[in-house]
Amino acid sequence: MLTADEFYLIAHNDSRGKPKLHPSAAGIGLAAALLGELVLFGQVTVAAGNVTVVDRRPPADALAHTVLDQLVGESQHQSVRTWLSFLGQSAATSVAERLARAGVLRRQETRRLLRTSVSYVPVDLNAVAWPATRLRALLDRPEPPTVPDALLLGLVSAAGLTREVLWSAGPRAHHRLSVLIPALPPPLKELVAHTEAAVGAAVLRGMP
Repeated sequence: MLTADEFYLIAHNDSRGKPKLHPSAAGIGLAAALLGELVLFGQVTVAAGNVTVVDRRPPADALAHTVLDQLVGESQHQSVRTWLSFLGQSAATSVAERLARAGVLRRQETRRLLRTSVSYVPVDLNAVAWPATRLRALLDRPEPPTVPDALLLGLVSAAGLTREVLWSAGPRAHHRLSVLIPALPPPLKELVAHTEAAVGAAVLRGMP
């Protein structure tokens, strides 16, 4: 699974598909994960608060291709925070659709009066619980995680989902998480920092 797919599964209820976060925070975290995928693919970089396209060749993944096309088509907008906000509006649906195409989630429509609501429910509960379980196990191992896994852990922390991963972990895992994020490559470290700030601002705006 790609970074945004695993983030989505960690950020949503195992059985009903409901978000565990404020919807704005979940959207920002997913937007950051989509940008992070493009950084990992070597197609964009993040520096000085901006997202810059460095390789316009289309990636194999259809959603990553769509996001890259948006970045190229709106190149006058480079601010990381602008893109987190913009992509965050549709990221949950986009990533859920990608997971549905992969057979991990099932799209479900519910009609009530004059409205139709769409939800995405797990096909296999073990499969959707796996990302959080896998990350928890990684933090208990002596060897360092891969860069994609370290990015995912950084975004989980930035979005306020740490307890979903570390709920049964010991002090070693908590310590390892605290040192992993500062050790990320600079573009990803900056992306995580902007994500944490944007999530904090979104939650404050959503408070009564």
